[in-house]
Amino acid sequence: MSDVIVVGGGVIGLTTAVVLAERGRRVRVWTRDPAPATASAVAGALWWPYRIEPEALVGDWSLDSLRVYEELASQPETTGVRLVDGMQAGVMLDELGWWARDLPKLRQLAPDELPAGCSSAVGLRLPLIDMPVHLAWLRSRLAAAGSAVEIRGIVSLDEAAARAPVVVNCTGIGARDLVPDDGVTPVRGQLVLVENPGVDTWFVAAEGTATTATYFFPQPGRLVLGGTADEGCWSLASDPAAAAAIVGRCARIRPEIADAKVIGHRVGLRPVRTSGVRLEAGTGPSGSRLVHNYGHGGAGVTVAWGCARAAADLAG
Repeated sequence: MSDVIVVGGGVIGLTTAVVLAERGRRVRVWTRDPAPATASAVAGALWWPYRIEPEALVGDWSLDSLRVYEELASQPETTGVRLVDGMQAGVMLDELGWWARDLPKLRQLAPDELPAGCSSAVGLRLPLIDMPVHLAWLRSRLAAAGSAVEIRGIVSLDEAAARAPVVVNCTGIGARDLVPDDGVTPVRGQLVLVENPGVDTWFVAAEGTATTATYFFPQPGRLVLGGTADEGCWSLASDPAAAAAIVGRCARIRPEIADAKVIGHRVGLRPVRTSGVRLEAGTGPSGSRLVHNYGHGGAGVTVAWGCARAAADLAG
């Protein structure tokens, strides 16, 4: 018998399960999809509070996670976490939230440091996470704490409540039907993977509500190019026209990308919630404790550890 069942095996679910297990709880993760098939596996994944609310809480969750990633970056081959320099275009220092004061090497870039077409940018060093490696590491850390992951789809959270006194719902986009919560909507993201032509810094130019963005992330063995933000779109099929546009936008920043060999395409659905992240506890079936931890939008990796610790506190 488990003390806690965590429903959902993406980065939010696995991180939450690790925190609970390392606090001494008997945890089992139920997930419909294996980790490589989750939306988390598709993520870029750069630490940055993108498409996530509420602003009043996101800063603390993000900085809690940042401190963990900074520690994990000492073993990048094992954890998948590296600290990499880059720039956020279209950003001024005084426009950033209070959380920005703790970001390493943060500075406003001078005009002669900007790529063509950029009027402003900040430079900084941030965690860049190789998600397939990181998800595998989370599962191994969970196993070391005596807990396991079970491939098991459910149609109701009642199924988990019948097997454990505490259930933590980390189902992401699945919460729309499982809770149900019609405030959860997909924001589709498309990526292109290319052979890296020698790019060793990351770049992001994205508006919070725009349907397209320009970014590239140097990951081991590949350069990840993005992206799109198609609200309300459920399609997981790669769009060739969108892929070509992504490569074109990135090549305007780094021309060598134009001739890079394409080695893959990825599509994922960001679980955006109109009223912000749902991180709260209540009473479930038969007096069980039900904790919700979902709706992290495009920043699940960014807030994973902060939200996991908060969810673990709520689990009691």
